[in-house]
Amino acid sequence: MEYTPLEISDVILVQPRVFQDERGFFLESYKKTSYASAGISLGFVQSNHSGSKQGVLRGLHYQVKNTQGKLVCAVLGEIFDVAVDLRRNSPTFGKWVGAYLSAEKKNQLWIPPGFAHGFYAVSSWAEVFYQATDFYAPESERTLLWNDPQVAIQWPIENGQMPILSPKDADGVPLAQADLFG
Repeated sequence: MEYTPLEISDVILVQPRVFQDERGFFLESYKKTSYASAGISLGFVQSNHSGSKQGVLRGLHYQVKNTQGKLVCAVLGEIFDVAVDLRRNSPTFGKWVGAYLSAEKKNQLWIPPGFAHGFYAVSSWAEVFYQATDFYAPESERTLLWNDPQVAIQWPIENGQMPILSPKDADGVPLAQADLFG
């Protein structure tokens, strides 16, 4: 595994070692000891899988209780995955980082607790699989506004088109009104 901290060093891009031959490929998608050596030592308790057509934006989600770290990958297609630091006492508070994740690259993104998470489906169809460090708790789920000018995420949306949003995601709150961590 290759672990590359992004501009917010707690968010880590993971590139598994892929063994490929004429039959196909094999990779270790998670190995506790390897991830722990890179500082990713929280255990996972829930796995989720979603499918999205091109132009769908999901997020930016987080939980104020039962906070979740997430290990995210695209198992089909490509997404632009984003993490926003909501840790009030962090030097990178309110900043965001993003990375393209694709089935072709087989890369992953580690997003620790204390961050809002979202993604935009770049390919015509994308399927996302992620593991979470705590259970989904709808009563503590919050949504940060995907286009808050204070955060200023540079989504790869073509021609300024409006992304396809759920009502919950369209009604996200700006950073100035968000419930925060620490």
